[in-house]
Amino acid sequence: MRIRKNDLVVAIKGKDRGKQGKVQRALPKESRVVVEGISMISKHSKARPGTRQAGIVHRESPIHVSNVMIICTHCNKPARVGYKLLEDKTKARVCKRCQEVIE
Repeated sequence: MRIRKNDLVVAIKGKDRGKQGKVQRALPKESRVVVEGISMISKHSKARPGTRQAGIVHRESPIHVSNVMIICTHCNKPARVGYKLLEDKTKARVCKRCQEVIE
C-alpha cells in the first residue's frame, strides 16, 4: 500500500469527493485507510455505567485506498505514487507528477 499514516490525502470518489484530510490509520490487510473528516458515520451508543454517556457519536469509517490520492508536498496537487532507489540504496516514495521524493 502506497499511502501511510500522517499522509495528506484527498478523496476522489464518494460523497466526500474533493475533501482533504490526514490519514489517521492505515489498514493494509483490508486495503483501507481512516482519514480525518472523510466518510463520517453516526454511531448510536448505549450508556455504560461509569464509562460513557448514551448518545450519537460521529466518527470516521475506513475508506478504500483506491478512493483517495496522496497530495504531493512539493507541487501541492493530487498525485500517484511511485518508488525509486536513492543513491544510498534506500527505497523512497516519489511523486509521479513532479518526480520529487515524498517525505
